[in-house]
Amino acid sequence: MDFTNIYEKKKAYAKYMVKEIRHICTKFEKREPGSKGEEQACEYMAGVLKKLGCEAQVESFKENPRSFYGWIYITITSVLLAIIALFVGKATGSIAFPIIGAVLIVFGLVIVLLQFGVYKKAVDFLFKEKTGHNVTAFKKPTGEVKRRIIFNGHPDAAWEWPVNYALGGVGFESHAIICGIGAVFYLVLSILFAVKGFDGTTGLFKAALWGLLFVPFLAGLYFMVNYKRVVDGANDNLSGCYMGIAVLKALQDEEIEFENTEIGVVLTGSEEAGLRGAKAWCEAHKGEFDDVPTFIYSYDTIYDPKYLMVNYRDLNATVKADKDVSDLFMECAQELGIKCSKGMVPPLGGATDNAAFSQAGLRSTGITGLNHKLESYYHTRKDSYDNMNVDGLADCFAVTVKVLEKFDQGAKQ
Repeated sequence: MDFTNIYEKKKAYAKYMVKEIRHICTKFEKREPGSKGEEQACEYMAGVLKKLGCEAQVESFKENPRSFYGWIYITITSVLLAIIALFVGKATGSIAFPIIGAVLIVFGLVIVLLQFGVYKKAVDFLFKEKTGHNVTAFKKPTGEVKRRIIFNGHPDAAWEWPVNYALGGVGFESHAIICGIGAVFYLVLSILFAVKGFDGTTGLFKAALWGLLFVPFLAGLYFMVNYKRVVDGANDNLSGCYMGIAVLKALQDEEIEFENTEIGVVLTGSEEAGLRGAKAWCEAHKGEFDDVPTFIYSYDTIYDPKYLMVNYRDLNATVKADKDVSDLFMECAQELGIKCSKGMVPPLGGATDNAAFSQAGLRSTGITGLNHKLESYYHTRKDSYDNMNVDGLADCFAVTVKVLEKFDQGAKQ
């Protein structure tokens, strides 16, 4: 099989992606998790995949999308109540109040750790249930299936982060860190007052007063997410969705068929609600892909070519990706002379859908093309179809084609 023409046309296929992404962003409703727009995008891309020779279907699942950021209201309210309890304790001389405050802060921190730190469904039941959508599409080989490769992206788009839009990643992350420090600061004070009481603790009480400087930052976190504005999500993450679709289009254009390699494109919705679509997909298809070696490449925000990265760890650095799957992408990039870094999704960096696949025992890795030190387009209105990087898409596309070529030859299996 000759892939030369595909490599030479990598920018043409990147432009194809941009054209398709613009169509989705301008013709359909906004794609917040569990929305009509998410479903419309899934139906459209499933139709495109069918034209490219796939058996494709749209699958639904139940979720509580706004629960993912639900920790904000629970955690911040708990911390603010703990601060009030501390001052009530000082006024009454009762150590019961700082004890209550310490318990409240610990409770709040546990919730944020579960809900955002490791993406557990700790408070989902408190929020409205909606229906999310996934796309599962496979192109069969001409002969027996001996190996399978799946390209993944998520079709939903994020609610805007106002602080990141106004101040960029430094301001956004600094705000979150200050709030975390404030919570721990008052946790320590609450414990000290509970142990020592309020007599003879003038210095500690002055510290508590100075600590009130944290309150505006804590209260400001209530507005971390603007549910009234859903961004276009052109880069995050229609770029990831169209990576696999563009590969299939290139194969169709060049009339390339594989004899024993099955190619899948799986689009998992509601990633922005805590990987809910990917988790639902893994549950719905449990055990279906144990028959032959199966590699999954999960793409998220393919934008800047200098930040193309294979993430060997995911979900705030808590989940390990498959080494062979990751190494294959790195090796292919090196063969093509395309810059690609070995890295991870760091603490406070969130996750890609790869985390859900890896947790389910599938062989998967996450590919990103963004600065993990967040830039102002991330989760803001700047993530639009007219702010895409053709070079970034083209490089990632070329490496993906090389991965497919080598995988078909039996690499790393």
